[in-house]
Amino acid sequence: MQLETYISDLLYRYDCVIVPQFGAFLTHRVSAKVHETTHSFYPPKKALSFNEQLQTNDGLLANYIAEIEKVPYQVAVEKIAKQVKAIKSYLIEGETIALNNIGDLILNTEGNINFEPSHHINYLTDAFGLSQFSSVNITREVHKETVEELEDVIPLTITPEKRKSRPYLKYAAIALIALTIGGFGASKFYAGQIENHNQLAQEEANEQLDAKVQEATFVIENPLPAATLTVEKPTGNYHIVAGAFRVEANSDKKVQQLRDLGFKARKIGVNRYGLHEVVYSSHTDRLEALKALRTIKRTHNRDAWLLVKAID
Repeated sequence: MQLETYISDLLYRYDCVIVPQFGAFLTHRVSAKVHETTHSFYPPKKALSFNEQLQTNDGLLANYIAEIEKVPYQVAVEKIAKQVKAIKSYLIEGETIALNNIGDLILNTEGNINFEPSHHINYLTDAFGLSQFSSVNITREVHKETVEELEDVIPLTITPEKRKSRPYLKYAAIALIALTIGGFGASKFYAGQIENHNQLAQEEANEQLDAKVQEATFVIENPLPAATLTVEKPTGNYHIVAGAFRVEANSDKKVQQLRDLGFKARKIGVNRYGLHEVVYSSHTDRLEALKALRTIKRTHNRDAWLLVKAID
């Protein structure tokens, strides 16, 4: 059962999702903000937190699981309890529990659960489609303010000037308008001629290009056969750990040894202690992973254990 999937679904609709006998995931709305230094704009969101004190079953999570999985309510409660028991056992062993789209859980030195929320998802449905973006700094012009200050100091007064009537100016203006209209008409006619010429030249060039393309023949002798590669990418959040190595070359050697024995071994990165972790295999189903773990413990390695972690 993917418990984090059900919790994530409910966080979109509710501000508090209680996991019985474990704790509650809480959300509160955070307004949109602007970072003054980077000029970045952040949309409103729901900030996520965890309260270990709220453990009383309110029925929300169990009812939702019972509805989705089509099981009785009491069966859903038992499934949650079994999942919580497993998570607590991993935390006691010092492992980090990575809940997809929610965050990471780990025990501190005082035995309390520390929660680091995920920043890859926004549970505020009102902000759907909004994302962070940055803008350049805006420099405002102050020319208008300077002009207004000058007008306050030096007021401007416009006095109309009396002129004598000059009839010949009227005829000169009429002649100027006629010349302007004639020049505009000639310019428009010339531009039209140029456009027609360009269009004819373009059509002729296109015809020549089509003729060249039709004359060309492409022959490929002995074409290479198509190659099809099938690559299986390991998936799943349940990993059967074979060991952790300080030297990466030793982890590579271990992976090759396990693959020679038929396991789908691989490296899953470096843990918080700086060790390169090697796993026998990864699984999407927890029951399948536990079954494989029991087989490996019985036939190959009694020290193998199960790690619950989302791997990108």
